Amino acid sequence: MLLGASALIAAPHIARAATLDDAAGRVVTIPAKAERLFPAGPPAALAIYTLAPEALLGWTRGNSPQERAYLHPEYGALGPVGRLTGRGNTTNLETLLQLKPDLIVDVGSVNRTYIEMADRVQAQSGIPYALLDGRFERIAASYRLLGALTGRQSRGNELADYCEHVVRTCRDRIASVARDKRPRVYYARGPRGLDTALGGSINVETIEFMGAVNVAGETKGGLATVSLEQVLLWNPGIIITIDDTFAANVRNDPAWKGVKAVQSGNVHLSPTLPFGWVDFPPSVNRMPGLWWLGKILYPALFPENLTAVTRDFYTRFYHHAPTDAQIAAVLEGRG
Repeated sequence: MLLGASALIAAPHIARAATLDDAAGRVVTIPAKAERLFPAGPPAALAIYTLAPEALLGWTRGNSPQERAYLHPEYGALGPVGRLTGRGNTTNLETLLQLKPDLIVDVGSVNRTYIEMADRVQAQSGIPYALLDGRFERIAASYRLLGALTGRQSRGNELADYCEHVVRTCRDRIASVARDKRPRVYYARGPRGLDTALGGSINVETIEFMGAVNVAGETKGGLATVSLEQVLLWNPGIIITIDDTFAANVRNDPAWKGVKAVQSGNVHLSPTLPFGWVDFPPSVNRMPGLWWLGKILYPALFPENLTAVTRDFYTRFYHHAPTDAQIAAVLEGRG
């Protein structure tokens, strides 16, 4: 025992590797070098890209030419590496080992299912696997954790500070709006507009964060299909959609003419390039969507110039300074 203690004193470099607790409370070994990061799903790919694009092994799917136009030319063009989580997981253990990542990153739910999966993959591969909380209000905390895990604390703190400022500013502004004065919103998905998101769904996380009343929110859950009769009964004053076909046709569709939002011209197509501002993937791409939603929901409270907001966010997070024409295309839902 004494000999062992003396040896450790003489050779302190033998000390155990540093560790951190991830968002699920799991102990994760911090890689000595974090130069190759594997994203378990789309939110993780975006988190890695915005923090450290040079370390991203690839996207879960390849980006389209329209999407790549808003990303760094080299890193936006990285090919697909598949995914470990969610529907259509396409990466097996053999493929993962061939890629030789220093760290696997998953951003999303931290419930038991994902904990067990992370533990299993980590045990089978020997590669550290970190779970980060994907909830919108935890984006800043996840950046700080990812920065610490990868030796990029300064960058992680920079992005976290930005997100905290936006969230705090928006929350403070809408706090002055009385509950009974907040707009009633229907979130429309699909070409017919009859797919929507129930209360607490990650798909309407930012809409509900901005204080809007989700007309489908009385029922808790995820995505659901509803009837047009139900939408007419809800009679929302604002419709937010991510489907350009629905947005283009609903104003002239006689079946929808009885809905207040259609009558008043309050149907708004969310920007989606290079990633959605309201919905998919559920990551930091939704941050500029707060300003966009604010101008729709509370125009008097959000005087910001969206062109300036978009340029600042895209330059800071996407490593690309968009032109005025590109920003106009984003805000108009073109492309």
